[in-house]
Amino acid sequence: MADFGFANVRAEEKAGLVGGIFSRVARRYDLMNDLMSGGLHRLWKDTLVDQLRPSDGMDIVDVAGGTGDIAFRIHRRAPEARITVSDINPEMLSVGRERAANRGIVAGIDWVTADAEALPFPNGAADAVTIAFGLRNVTRRERALAEMRRILRPGGRFLCMEFSRVALPLLGALYDRYSFDVVPWIGQVVTRDRDAYRYLVESIRRFPAQEDLAALMRAAGLERVGWRNLSGGIVAIHSGWRI
Repeated sequence: MADFGFANVRAEEKAGLVGGIFSRVARRYDLMNDLMSGGLHRLWKDTLVDQLRPSDGMDIVDVAGGTGDIAFRIHRRAPEARITVSDINPEMLSVGRERAANRGIVAGIDWVTADAEALPFPNGAADAVTIAFGLRNVTRRERALAEMRRILRPGGRFLCMEFSRVALPLLGALYDRYSFDVVPWIGQVVTRDRDAYRYLVESIRRFPAQEDLAALMRAAGLERVGWRNLSGGIVAIHSGWRI
């Protein structure tokens, strides 16, 4: 079985259910991120790329990179880096390709349809692997973590940004009210899909806390694992290395 929001579903069904959600909201996905976070997601993503410190010549794979938000930031910092955006959802990748074309980006970013649990890259192909707000939607997280570690070169870095556990009790109470009462309503108004954003909120609550995700990363073979809370723990950036 696998978690699908607050529900439990057969493991083989989860990818299709999650895929259906992202196919439905792909065209409004980035707008919803702005509305739900009040634009904070842009600062969080900037912080992730700051921590990555990309440079020209690096091979970087952004898993579950969909519409390209992380890839575009990396490309802006390191225009000669070789970036591959991997995502299981063709509709999300289509939006990303269109955004790249609109920005005049014709080289430096490749787009690959792939499952995070079975990445189509050779061992040691990447200097860095990132995943932002995507691990939560993977059926077998331990398998995806092992895959991302596998494609790292020795000395390569893994960065995961994901919604996490709020560290401040008062903020946590306000965040819960906002998440369960406001986010699905915004989803209904903007995308006509309340259920998609109810799943989003529920999936955040089912995702491992900071310490538990760090343990999963270590079990996958990553070392020097740590995390950094953003916005009081609403989001956390986890870091690990392949030694």
